[in-house]
Amino acid sequence: MSRRRPHRPVSPPGRRREPMQSVAISATEAKNKFGRILETVIQGGKVVITKHDSPKAVLISMDEFNALSNAHRAELEALSAEFDGLLARMQTPAARTGMNAAFHATPKELGKAALAAARKRA
Repeated sequence: MSRRRPHRPVSPPGRRREPMQSVAISATEAKNKFGRILETVIQGGKVVITKHDSPKAVLISMDEFNALSNAHRAELEALSAEFDGLLARMQTPAARTGMNAAFHATPKELGKAALAAARKRA
């Protein structure tokens, strides 16, 4: 007889949804009843596979996997766009001239520039 235990996994950050329905089964049972378990997963269930009563893996549908894999894609794309914008602004002729002047400045010139910047902030 199998030892099925309800398992309450945590939903991914930023996603509001009903608690995922899942079942915990042993690795041996997963091996012996894979076809039935696969059907459960295809229909939206989640299966936690245990070994020595300790959770070791989770079987989920491709739709669920794709949703989890793409969860942070919009955030990453926004950060990439922000980075590209910053990089473009840094590539202007004026920025290039300023950086060239900074890299070739003497310690005395750098000190004067630092004092001037500090005075502007105060």
